[in-house]
Amino acid sequence: MKFCSNCGHTVLLKDMKDDTHPRFFCEACKTIHYQNPNMVVGCLPIWEDKIMLCRRAIEPRKGFWNLPGGYLENGETVEEGAAREVREEAGISVEVTTLHTVFSIPKINQVYLHFLAHMPHLNYQAGVESLEVKMFIEANIPWEEIAFSSSTFSLEKYFADRKNGQRQVHLGSYIRPI
Repeated sequence: MKFCSNCGHTVLLKDMKDDTHPRFFCEACKTIHYQNPNMVVGCLPIWEDKIMLCRRAIEPRKGFWNLPGGYLENGETVEEGAAREVREEAGISVEVTTLHTVFSIPKINQVYLHFLAHMPHLNYQAGVESLEVKMFIEANIPWEEIAFSSSTFSLEKYFADRKNGQRQVHLGSYIRPI
């Protein structure tokens, strides 16, 4: 960050009294600019024993499969954002039922919230961010072609829960090796 979004003056990165992190500070208008992780929301759309995946039409990881998801927008709840992402990527409205995973990626300042979602029907179609949309049973999941570790984590936990007859919220993270 170089300029204050409040008044346009140059900002300084400095240690603030009683704070744990350096912050961008504008000496002109005295605004402290907090930078926080991005929230990424998505769903595991479920129909009977199948899970919906979308093949990405955009970078990063274009051509790879992923759970429908994306950045939470201002003014929406996490459930609304997750359902919106399914509508945008797969052209179907789903019923968000429960939180399934919370997955942190500190290196890129992202937190993923994946929800389980009920599909009311199978009338779906690829949106502009998807090359194709397809339903998969567990045995046919293209594990080597999953775009992101957050989706792999959510899928693995879903199938483990289903096998064990459980439903719980799972916490995970990806810490890139040095």
